[in-house]
Amino acid sequence: MNHAVVCFLIFLVNIYLVTTLEDQQHWKNLGIEDIEAALKQQQNIGLAKNVILFIGDGMGPTTTTAARIYSNSEKHYLSFEKFPNVGVLKTYSADQLVPDSCSTATALFCGVKANVKTSGVDATVKYGDCAASLNKEAQLDSLISWAQAAGKRTGFVTTTRVTHATPSALYAHSPNRNWECESKMSPNASQCKDIARQLIEDLPGRNINVIMGGGRQCLVSDVTGTSDDPIDTWSCFSRDGRNLIEDWKISKSKSGVSHAVVANNNDLNTLKLNTEYVLGIFANGHLKMNHERNPAPHGMPSLTNMTEKAILLLQNNRNGFFLMVEGGMIDFAHHRGHARQALSETVEFSNAVQKAVELTKKVSYETLIIVTADHSHSLVFTGSAKRSVSILGADEKSEIDNIPYTTLLYGTGGGNNYQFEVVDNTMKRRNPQLDDTISYDYSQQAAVLVDEVKHSGTDVIIYAVGPMAHLFHNVHEQTYVAYVISYAAKIGPFAGNGGENVSFVKYLLISVIIINCFVSKILRE
Repeated sequence: MNHAVVCFLIFLVNIYLVTTLEDQQHWKNLGIEDIEAALKQQQNIGLAKNVILFIGDGMGPTTTTAARIYSNSEKHYLSFEKFPNVGVLKTYSADQLVPDSCSTATALFCGVKANVKTSGVDATVKYGDCAASLNKEAQLDSLISWAQAAGKRTGFVTTTRVTHATPSALYAHSPNRNWECESKMSPNASQCKDIARQLIEDLPGRNINVIMGGGRQCLVSDVTGTSDDPIDTWSCFSRDGRNLIEDWKISKSKSGVSHAVVANNNDLNTLKLNTEYVLGIFANGHLKMNHERNPAPHGMPSLTNMTEKAILLLQNNRNGFFLMVEGGMIDFAHHRGHARQALSETVEFSNAVQKAVELTKKVSYETLIIVTADHSHSLVFTGSAKRSVSILGADEKSEIDNIPYTTLLYGTGGGNNYQFEVVDNTMKRRNPQLDDTISYDYSQQAAVLVDEVKHSGTDVIIYAVGPMAHLFHNVHEQTYVAYVISYAAKIGPFAGNGGENVSFVKYLLISVIIINCFVSKILRE
């Protein structure tokens, strides 16, 4: 059967589904089902013993919409899109309308707005100001610090370097996100520690139970690249002779705690779940995209693999745990204009959320799961595409230049090979139908040419389920997230505040159960 016949049959099936199954009764039934589900929804005002915060880096509303369609269809839902509580977050930084990942991470994790390119410090610290970042009053405590003070186990998982922008705000106080290791630091910053050293040597970094991601070249000087795991030329590459991984192992041995360093899938899969401290460094730079990673024993784990193992390691603690999970390569793909890669990473991010939901199902009443993004991207979903065509297709023509354009475009982007071509000695926008727009490596065309796709200042969506999830209910400042977690888990600013109410409700319920049992016994007699 040739390609044209297959396409025609698919078209007929789509027409049938739309015209036959999606009649008036279909939409009426769907509306009734949604109303019934909404009416059954009850607020959980209990204590959040466990908190899992998922950050889709660069996962703006357009990305989630396109990923939903890419993964199945427009009628589909990503795992977190069915969470009962949804709100909106404003993402501007202290000094810019359009933020970066470490300023937004500082807002999310510390509850205070920061300047762009600074991490774990307040807005009194300007970019690159080492002296200002050493001021203790300017250094911010994070959710990790709050959770550790409450006796919770803590961890973070990322597909980026463990010293990268988002995770750094959990444990570091840096005026420059690029100071991941010493080789990127300026001569006048000798009094400041790089981010990698803060993770391994300082609090709260050295007390984090589970650390998983990439960034070996920031932690160890004498590393070499391979075809499967090259040196990241965009990143910091330590040259001072350090081996912070070995230093971490020595520190844990002296403390007498069980610990393990894991470097590939086999290490992760065979890891004992009673290990108290785990340092998983799976790449020199960022981890591979999920579609290109090697799933073999010597390869790199997926975000879902790491999330599953992290939860299993952290959950055996009577005080509960806090875990941050970052899908960092969504942003990486967007910056290069690779829409399919970004959608694929978003689907894997959704899979990781689903795995977390499954693993905490038995304790869902005391587990708060939050899913959001740090910032958006300039991905555009436009035109009048038919429901029967691919979200990655180019099915329409511009009325101006009469050249087709893809359904997904970028507001800004690099001058890639798919942008322009010379026709009859005239520079014209290239016809995307000449290229494989469904390829992972295809770069969508952009309205304005810049060095790479820029972030967007558009609000992002936040999804939540579990104790106090209903507190996300309208448009919020991004800093609000830290305080909801603080209040729900009774850590940080709200430590001990309101816990007595939770205890009262618990004792009241126990009393009611005992009385009911007593009354039932009397009635039986």
